[in-house]
Amino acid sequence: MSTSSAKFEGIFCPSITVSDDQGVIDTDLWGRHLDHLIQAGINGVLLFGSIGEFYAYDLQEKRSALQFAVDHIRGRMKVFVGVGDTDMDRVMDLTKFAGEIGADAVVAVSPYYFGPSEPTAYRYFTSIAQASAVPVILYNFPARTGNDCSPELVARLAQECPNIVGIKDTVDTISHTRRVVSAVRRVSPEFSVFSGFDEYYMVNRICGGNGVLSGLTNVEPETFVAMHRAYQEGDYRTALDKARRINHLMAIYDTADLFVSAIKGAVRLQGLPISTRIREPAMQIDDDQMKQIETILRS
Repeated sequence: MSTSSAKFEGIFCPSITVSDDQGVIDTDLWGRHLDHLIQAGINGVLLFGSIGEFYAYDLQEKRSALQFAVDHIRGRMKVFVGVGDTDMDRVMDLTKFAGEIGADAVVAVSPYYFGPSEPTAYRYFTSIAQASAVPVILYNFPARTGNDCSPELVARLAQECPNIVGIKDTVDTISHTRRVVSAVRRVSPEFSVFSGFDEYYMVNRICGGNGVLSGLTNVEPETFVAMHRAYQEGDYRTALDKARRINHLMAIYDTADLFVSAIKGAVRLQGLPISTRIREPAMQIDDDQMKQIETILRS
């Protein structure tokens, strides 16, 4: 049996934000999606992460949607709130609001476009930590933000800010995540290290990490939960079998112009009649791409 003292561990889903064809959030279908995640045994959900199109919704829309989601979930799984933005005032506003509505943590992506230096990133994350009434999880996605949170920076933040309790490391090489684990374990055994790529669950755990916070959990949450439980119980044959299925599903990401569309398309094909619309500017998924996703899902 695997044991850990980490604050958060397991399978976390960066939920799609479900809207109708006009872009208005559809609380009925979104609630059904969240219920599916809960029933499958997902450990927690991230609202307004990258797959939740955090970059496309204004502050008031986010406030209303977050209040709905937290009220709907009612403590049945952990709730993380993505607070990423290019404006520090909006970051702080959403951070404080997350605490007020009872979120379990906020997830703070590095400031994007500007690609901040390490001193700037340090100041940014410590400012969020000081303002937050709930734990803070760092979100490292250098392919999108233009800067990388080095293992040394992560360890320094973990040591100096007690309420910075984890990181989502969305870097397409497990060696980076391994070095983050190694650095933070020296200063904080409780620090949670998640991989942002679905197929890295097994290697994340082998190198001392705590699981994944990744998009295909929207599509087949049961597969991820079964893998995690099997790993925790030492049933590595089952864990590897589920990992192979996830490896197969990774091809879904390559079907659409933007990965958000691919995930929404896959969720629809799994039976929830959501709109696949994503907010502009973006290419919407087309029928041929949906057929490609269906082929992957059914094989």
